[in-house]
Amino acid sequence: MKKMILMLAVVLPILASAQKIGHVNSQEIMALMPETKLMGEKLDSVQGVYETQLANMQEEFNKKVTEFQQQQATMSASILEYRQQELAQMEQRMQVFYQTIQQDLQAKQMEYLQPIREKLLAAINKVAAAQACTYVMDQTGMLYIAPDATNLTSAVKAELGIK
Repeated sequence: MKKMILMLAVVLPILASAQKIGHVNSQEIMALMPETKLMGEKLDSVQGVYETQLANMQEEFNKKVTEFQQQQATMSASILEYRQQELAQMEQRMQVFYQTIQQDLQAKQMEYLQPIREKLLAAINKVAAAQACTYVMDQTGMLYIAPDATNLTSAVKAELGIK
């Protein structure tokens, strides 16, 4: 409710002064940009390397568990406890590594996404200036778009050379 009131407080004065407002669907445009596909391929490559490392860790852990289970009956209590702790530590290292992977992938995604966003914003700015728009809003957050509103999505796609 607060967002709607805030939006009305911003939009009503703008409308009263008869300024031109445009809107774009930035998610649609970004999804069609070739840089976004390239970003996905880069992330998949990095993720593949991490998954291989994690699979190797899991394989080593499984071997140690199998060895432990086979030798458990012949171990002394102190060795049994030591091996259990060793397995628990290995499992914990795998969990920490998995969390580190997730954080790194998220950071890489943000790193790869930044220039794409900048390129999109530059195209939006150029089209908005060419069409004399005072403001440009993203359709994804709009509650209502009038039929006569200026949709800049196609023009921004053309500016970026995408269909």
